[in-house]
Amino acid sequence: MEFQNYLGIYISKETATAVCVSSQDKDAEVVGCFSVRADDQAEASPHVLASLISQGCAERELGCSEVSVALDCAMFMQHNVHSEFGDPKQIAATIRFDTEEALAMDVSDIAIAFQITSSNKSGSELTVFTAQKKVLSDILISLQSGGMDPVSIEPDVNCLSRFVCRKLSASKGTQGGTLFGMLSARSGYLIVPHQDGSGSQKASRVRTFLVGSTTDRDVLLAREAIMTTALTGGGEPISCLRVFDSAGAADYQQLGERLGIEADEVDLVGLSGADEQLLVDCADRVDFAIAYGAALGHFEKAPAVNFRDDFMPYQGKKLRLQKALKYFSVSVTVLLIAAGLYFQMRLFNVGKYRDRVREKFAADYSAVMRNKPLSRGVTIKRAVGELDKEKRKIEKNPGIPGINTDDISSKLTLVFDAFNKSIAQTKLEIKTVSIAARNVVITGYTSSRSNTNRFFGTVRRGGLDIVSERLDTEPGRDKFSITVIPRKK
Repeated sequence: MEFQNYLGIYISKETATAVCVSSQDKDAEVVGCFSVRADDQAEASPHVLASLISQGCAERELGCSEVSVALDCAMFMQHNVHSEFGDPKQIAATIRFDTEEALAMDVSDIAIAFQITSSNKSGSELTVFTAQKKVLSDILISLQSGGMDPVSIEPDVNCLSRFVCRKLSASKGTQGGTLFGMLSARSGYLIVPHQDGSGSQKASRVRTFLVGSTTDRDVLLAREAIMTTALTGGGEPISCLRVFDSAGAADYQQLGERLGIEADEVDLVGLSGADEQLLVDCADRVDFAIAYGAALGHFEKAPAVNFRDDFMPYQGKKLRLQKALKYFSVSVTVLLIAAGLYFQMRLFNVGKYRDRVREKFAADYSAVMRNKPLSRGVTIKRAVGELDKEKRKIEKNPGIPGINTDDISSKLTLVFDAFNKSIAQTKLEIKTVSIAARNVVITGYTSSRSNTNRFFGTVRRGGLDIVSERLDTEPGRDKFSITVIPRKK
């Protein structure tokens, strides 16, 4: 199942049409569509429609990542309202007051969505859509119970306008000042796509009207087209009418004569690029175009005319992001605690080893410095410097009876040189160094027997001969005691 698609749903009181488009295709290719009806179940129709839509998607394996809804024009009202502001944020903050004043009614139980049609120094002209909050609540709760939480709920005419602007107004043969008329089984739509000099789409002029089963569709369309033409104001004059009638009853020649402009049929399905075989389960081609336009809203960066911005704002992405951040924060916290404990243990072990080395060094330091204790504030480096200074003092002032101090100095030099070369590689720990007139006795530890042998090799290469050795093993280390003498040249 493909979960990277977008689902557009056109929903009315008794019917619904769903169109699933591919999110990987920049042209939003249709991958599936169908219509459902909840006959004789008016009281439960939102819930029944939601259940039928969910069932239809499951049967056709139409997975989607986001859902958008187009609301039927019988479930909302359209008004022209003036705002004194030109900034969208200021308009959004005051739109309820402006609408209440313009309609002279309480709007507390009404959800409002708006679109800016024009702006100037005196303010902005708005197309305002109002819908009962209860109607929206029933639809949302029903869809959410079926596992679908729509990102937006838009007026059907806006979704159809998006479809026209993207699929039809840029088609071959379409010119400026074109009026698009769409007649479904229940509703009629008139759309004037607006374009600036660069060809980018602005807010379109849109109108909706209901179509009765016995209404003369030609007369109705001609009358509404004249009203729409009059409402276009100072824009480009209407010079062409392009019509699609789902009932196939429109007389285009007669329409053109009545309006005094060119009138022609538009191939709604052909220009949309959808495969006819996919439309077998769609009851009405205009309903298909509206649902298609709802799905196309996911491909636009411009804000939609969304009732959910005013009522029950969409929280899906926000909740998913908060949940992801929560798990990420917990994971990072655990990782930081683990890293802190690891480095703390390493520092603790290093500290313990350093204390053991200092304790042993302090005993040797005291013996060399004539029982002078190693002060706590004295570093090892400074203590080694003091030992070196004491060594040089002994070399300058020989006077030990019966002992050649030059010989002792040379022995110490060879021994300390062997220590310095081996301590890093063998983890050498010296316990005692006993210097006699003829030899030097060294006792200490390494981390293993192989390191002990490596230390012995360093001693021999340093100019000392090992005349005797004694080895022993303790847990975790290798103990040795050797007697060395300078090698005769």
